[in-house]
Amino acid sequence: MNKLLLVAASILGVTAVILGAFAAHGLKALISLESQQVFETGVRHQMYHALVLLFVGSTPLFSVKTKRYVLYLMVFGVLFFSGSIYALATNELSSFDFKSIGFITPIGGLLLIMSWVVMLVNFIKLKRDN
Repeated sequence: MNKLLLVAASILGVTAVILGAFAAHGLKALISLESQQVFETGVRHQMYHALVLLFVGSTPLFSVKTKRYVLYLMVFGVLFFSGSIYALATNELSSFDFKSIGFITPIGGLLLIMSWVVMLVNFIKLKRDN
């Protein structure tokens, strides 16, 4: 499970860097400043959660079951949240109206929140250090 978490974190991290560079250089002339900022929000949240997955995959503080929940919630949360933000920010470049699937963004956000709640509950249940 740790290897899977670390691989997923690395994939999310590298794609966040690539998408961030693409937004800064490739999209600058193609979309509005507001859309660029929206795109960057997706990149930022993707990177935050990649870093959290690195932590989860390298700590013994979580059970395998908790790690599995966090992994799936975060990966699907990032895909839905950041992925829909990328689509919405570049909507003007496509013939498909991504606003019709905008409801996916809050679902992704909810999945990310749930992953943090799973970690919080895990931390609360930890035995006290003496």
